[in-house]
Amino acid sequence: MEAELFRWTPEEVVGRRLLPYQSVRSLKEKCYRREVFHHRDGGRITFTAEDLRRENARSAMRPVTV
Repeated sequence: MEAELFRWTPEEVVGRRLLPYQSVRSLKEKCYRREVFHHRDGGRITFTAEDLRRENARSAMRPVTV
């Protein structure tokens, strides 16, 4: 429950590999272009647990059925 209230910075997200981005800069650029779910708290980019879940679901690869 407490994790739902926590906000991660882009540095923490990349460091913990919570999203598939290799650098903080590339993640921030995606946020600036509004291509990734995030919040702008007072001008700072942050991520909630819900943002991370939504972004992982959005970018998930679905298996190909033959």
